Amino acid sequence: MIGKLKDLRQAVQQGIVVGDGAMGTYLYHFGYPVGISYEALNITEADVIRNIHREYVEAGAQLLETNTFTANREKLYKHGLESKVKDINRAGVRLAREAAQGKAYVVGALGSIRAGKRENIHTSLVARDYEEQISAMLEEGVDGIMFETFYDLEEMRLALQITRRLDAQVPTVCQFAVEESYRTKDGFTLAEAFRVLREDGADIVGLNCRMGPNGILRAFEAVNGRVGLPMSSFPNAGLPDYVDGRYNFVASAEYMAQSAVEFAKQGARIIGGCCGTTPNHIRAIADALSQVKAEELPDISLMVEDETTIESGSALEVSGTVSTQDRNDGAKREDSIVDLVAKRHTVIVELDPPRDLDTAKFMKGAHALKLAGADAVTLADNSLAVTRMSNLALGHLIQKEAQIRPLIHIACRDRNLIGTQSHMMGLDALDIDHVLAVTGDPARFGDLPDSSSVYDLTSFEIIRMIKQLNAGVAFSGKPLKQRANFVVGAAFNPNVKYLEKAVDRLERKIEAGADYIMTQPVYDVELIARIGELTRHLNIPIFIGIMPLASGRNAEYLHNEVPGITLSNEVRARMAGLEGAAGRKVGVEIAKELLDEAMKHFNGIYLITPFMFYEMTVELTSYVWEKAERPADPLFRLT
Repeated sequence: MIGKLKDLRQAVQQGIVVGDGAMGTYLYHFGYPVGISYEALNITEADVIRNIHREYVEAGAQLLETNTFTANREKLYKHGLESKVKDINRAGVRLAREAAQGKAYVVGALGSIRAGKRENIHTSLVARDYEEQISAMLEEGVDGIMFETFYDLEEMRLALQITRRLDAQVPTVCQFAVEESYRTKDGFTLAEAFRVLREDGADIVGLNCRMGPNGILRAFEAVNGRVGLPMSSFPNAGLPDYVDGRYNFVASAEYMAQSAVEFAKQGARIIGGCCGTTPNHIRAIADALSQVKAEELPDISLMVEDETTIESGSALEVSGTVSTQDRNDGAKREDSIVDLVAKRHTVIVELDPPRDLDTAKFMKGAHALKLAGADAVTLADNSLAVTRMSNLALGHLIQKEAQIRPLIHIACRDRNLIGTQSHMMGLDALDIDHVLAVTGDPARFGDLPDSSSVYDLTSFEIIRMIKQLNAGVAFSGKPLKQRANFVVGAAFNPNVKYLEKAVDRLERKIEAGADYIMTQPVYDVELIARIGELTRHLNIPIFIGIMPLASGRNAEYLHNEVPGITLSNEVRARMAGLEGAAGRKVGVEIAKELLDEAMKHFNGIYLITPFMFYEMTVELTSYVWEKAERPADPLFRLT
């Protein structure tokens, strides 16, 4: 064991420090579900976190990481805890310190802010969040700062430089998570990245997560001793297996222990575990490393890379140098709806995909809307959480057969990050480039209430991620071989008590990268005028939603049961008791009155077809062109 604690830098120069194991997956093992803030448990269930730290110390850990991996403002915002950053981080340090009882170092653990869901968050905000989190840890007196599971060198440098500005002497451990290319996501070999960090003042560099012992050992072998700093290794306990609804990691304690000895031979001086590792793994690692003699360890001072590997200061200048040639460079693309609406009134019409396997009526409606002059047909993504045919498949069909532009809704509810990117890549391959990002109604309110709502992404985040694909970068941060060309819309509900606050939220979606806005249906001419006034300053077009009512019962259902839709008392009174053709006739009349006002304020018109009565939105599309004095398609006049 360590005995009286030295400076962490001294300890790793003289021998091996045994790290701890996982916190998140260990909490999951105890029944804490994925998706909650594990870091918030520092406050709400302090005894649980303290006891886990204590288990690792009793197993032989000589270094404890605080339970603060995602305890930054950006990540805590998802849980409504952004005001608790300092409280959670300081509590995390105290709990680890109480468990260590002077027998183990306590290092403040920080994860990447840009990784995962918010890749495009501005650097100034990332810097602000790191400073807030690191300051809290330093105030509580950590023995070091550990940056872990970072994917790119640029963000690691930023975090390290902020730490050095706040405290020039605190020991720092900088760990990347890499894949089989053994490069950072911005294109650097580990040897290059480690050297840049050494020059920036890092004390220890290493790897954690993403790979098991074999992968990290191979990565160290690829570095080939060209580091000049002690290294750290925190591998996962192999790959997870999913059995009976639970995730289990397969690497045994004995295997992890054997691997730890090999890490030591490669220059690792802090060795612990990441996802799936438990106190049993750490006990085996500590026992195995206690047999390694100091004289058997490589001399770190001799482990320096070739100085010609990378020019100092060039790291950020060459980051991400991959070919992202747009396959459409040099080719003239059709005007987008954003281009069109800047010149004239533009009509988008929504047709709901069928709930069965019969597409005949849907396709007939798409053809009719094409002839009526609609600029695009938009397809919801299982709206109201009701299962319908894939809008990607139908979008491809109407694009091919009806020769009309599809505009596809993308709901956060149904797909995780993997499925969402896969879906977007499929759209790109089919040359469907107009999408609308929406949150999606919760699954429990639909026709399959036992299904799960995913919500890996918010509507803000999905906009950012789609725009990232336009930059030629995958959701994971890896470069793609070409850029996508998505035109991304955002949804807006103006049927709220405080419209100004809704507009403020809308501005955040525009900041996230939205190219245009589509509103929920509006049934009040005064509200349409007010929306026009309050959004006049926005620099992107708004498509105002108009949905003709089909009957009196339809009107009452929308008003009383559908979130985000409010009807005026006057509209409800006019529709009361009407059914069938009579109801649809008055519904179209009301919609025309709404269009009269809408066209004064907006070039963008978004017509929503009720119950596949496409004849109603065909008539309203023609009405828009009559009002705009734009001639209809001659083929339509012949029908």
